[in-house]
Order: sequence, then C-alpha cells, then structure tokens
Amino acid sequence: MKTNNLRALFLFVLAAALSGPCFGQQRVFKWLPANDESVRLDPANYHAGRTYRPTAPGGNIHVDIQAEKPVTIFLADADEWNDALQHPEKIAGLRQLCPSQHVTQTTYVCELPAEAMTLIIFDERNNPDRAVFAGLGAVLNPENKTDRAAGAGIATMLTGQGSVTHRFMSPNDVHVQYYRWDCVENCVQPELQWISRVKEKYELTSFLKVYGGFVPDHDADQVSIKVKSPVPMMVAMLPSQVANQLHSNPGGLESALQNSPCQQRGVQKLEFQCTFNSADGPQSLVIGPEPGGSVPNHKKAEIEMLAVQCVANCALLTDKH
Repeated sequence: MKTNNLRALFLFVLAAALSGPCFGQQRVFKWLPANDESVRLDPANYHAGRTYRPTAPGGNIHVDIQAEKPVTIFLADADEWNDALQHPEKIAGLRQLCPSQHVTQTTYVCELPAEAMTLIIFDERNNPDRAVFAGLGAVLNPENKTDRAAGAGIATMLTGQGSVTHRFMSPNDVHVQYYRWDCVENCVQPELQWISRVKEKYELTSFLKVYGGFVPDHDADQVSIKVKSPVPMMVAMLPSQVANQLHSNPGGLESALQNSPCQQRGVQKLEFQCTFNSADGPQSLVIGPEPGGSVPNHKKAEIEMLAVQCVANCALLTDKH
C-alpha cells in the first residue's frame, strides 16, 4: 500500500492503471472507413460535405479525396457557411481552416477547434460568375447522406438513372471517403467509478471512530480520504480485524499504526489517497483526535471517504490479472 497527497497525480496514476497490463491490454484505435459520396462540380462550384461537431478541446478529421480536376479543400465555420448560403456574395470571403489547394488526390487531415466546422470543396477552374457565386455541385449518390450544414438544399440531387437536374458544361467528378476514429482491439475494458463510502459530520469526542466495510475488489484499488477538523486528527486505514479490536483496546492504536502506511497524523484539513490490493482484505477507516490533545465541547469534525469500484466488465479484472 502507498499514499499519495496529490489528487492530480492520483488521477493520472489511476488512468494509467486502468489501461495497464494488470487490467488488460490498452485499447487500439484506427481510422476506419465511414460513409462516402461522389460529387459533380462545374468550374468554380462549391460543395459542402460533412459538418463536424467535436467536443472540447476539439478533434481531428481524416478524409480521402480524389478529383478529376484540381480542387481546393478547407473547413469553414458552420454558422458562417449557413449565412453565406443566404448571402452568396460572402462565400468568397469565408475564413478557411486548413486550406489545401490544387488537389486531385489526397488524404486530408486537420485538427479541429471545439466548434462546428463544415468541409468545403471548391472547384478551382475559372468561371465568369465566380466573383459573385458560381453555384453548388451535385451529389451523385444521394442515398449516402452526410451531416450537412444546410441539409438537402446544399446540392442539386440527381434523379432517375443518374441524370442530373441541370446540364454540366465541364464536369469534375470528386469522390469523398470519410473516416471515423474507432477502437479495433481490446475495446471492452473494466469500468471503474468513484463510490461514496463514508460522509459524516460528527461531534468530536476523545473516542476513535471506526468505519468498516471497504474490501478491495481488484489490485491497485484506490480510496480517497478527506478530513476537516478544528483539532489535530489521526486518520488511517487499518485491516478491519485490527480496527475492530481498538474499541476494547484503545491503547493498541500506536502499535497498529506502525504497520499501516496509509495514515496521516496531526491533520486538521487534508485530502489524501491510498492504494490497496485484493490480498490486503477488508479495511476500516479509523479517525480520532490525536492522543493527549484537548477536545473542545460541541465542535464537529468532517470525514469523507470515496473508493474506486468496478461497475461493468469486472470479470476482466481477474481474467487479465
């Protein structure tokens, strides 16, 4: 067993423990093909692909793009793109994130901010109307819908046997293959969760308080103990068999503490953590004023203990150990 006084470090160690070999192999993630779409563009046409909505602090995208003629690829703020659709004169001035020009075949990647961004593909060929707005392309496989900023109105859908609703003067066919970042190996892992075991505000006395009932359900199990008191306190985790004897033999406390690395002495306000293994058996939380100190009347101490407990896929804890 060991103690650790830094919660941040403790949480890091806990995360490492969950992914370490004691509890199973680390998850393996890869880019996997998701949906795809084929688009037909005329010179200076735009196409809006998927809109990405990452959570904080952001994310990454991975898209394969193949075009017959050069295109420019970039990400635009989804709200700005929606506004530009209503005011086409704004399209040429859109702010571009991760622009990539003169593309005919590429794997397009970009690190996303924590806001909605829409993938835009622009046909680089000149068009006399480009200064205003040369229009939108046509999606050739409308049954393969992506998450778009303006729904089906973004592009002219094809009907019948692939015949378009308007005639292209110089078609540029573009294929877009989207990918998703997903787990491919060791995807099922034990799920651990903080559970409240003790939370009490009690009136101080010279007697020890003993809270039992904690049994480590896996190796490297964690407890977090928080104490607040007007007088210096002794706080420790002891084997339940030893702790239960302290009621009839308070004088055995010092001897019991000699074998407990999970303890704090003379503390009034502190939060600390300890680690236990299954072989340590049942444990009890023991707390009381430091021996020899005065105990004020009608003053209260606060004690709280949280423990990590497996809540799902718990058989993997023992299977992998």
